[in-house]
Amino acid sequence: MADIKTTSSSSSTTQNITDKTYATAGNLIKLLPTGTVFFFQFFNPVFTNNGTCHVANKYLTAFLIGVCGISCFMSTFHDSYKGSDKNTHYGIATLKGIWPSTASDGVDLSVLRLRPGDFVHAFFALIVFAVVSLLDANTVNCFYPSFISSQKVLVMVLPPLVGAVAGFVSMVFPYTRHGIGYPSTQSSTTQSSTSS
Repeated sequence: MADIKTTSSSSSTTQNITDKTYATAGNLIKLLPTGTVFFFQFFNPVFTNNGTCHVANKYLTAFLIGVCGISCFMSTFHDSYKGSDKNTHYGIATLKGIWPSTASDGVDLSVLRLRPGDFVHAFFALIVFAVVSLLDANTVNCFYPSFISSQKVLVMVLPPLVGAVAGFVSMVFPYTRHGIGYPSTQSSTTQSSTSS
């Protein structure tokens, strides 16, 4: 009988660890906006001329990295809510709630205001994108071609290290925003019509 209880508590502990791992991985995936990373991966070979850069290519690539970095940073402040018209509306989190707040009658948007964790996520989104973009083979060949041969260990160790740190931070500060491309949660943002 004791073996059955031990087995069931062991399996529930394993299930809790598995659930927490998947939740953390999901938060880590939400850290970088997929569209921005795809945009960078698509245009980087074109802008860098497949790593053989001229002066114009360097400026274009620097511009691309800057624009995509700003996009990664700013996308962490986007959120969505179900409006009084039952449609999903998107906006930017502010100190008072979501802006613009169209069709927000009966919806408490103050729960979606900026929090300190949003800035932590924005910082780590920018750091993760910087590692992804600056250690891309085309970018390295364009800006610092001798770096791969002289700093091979750093190139191999830095991405997993930054990913592990970002994953840990994502676990400590769970990402609760539902930006563009992620479904909004109705239960936390709408008030029930029977309470009024």
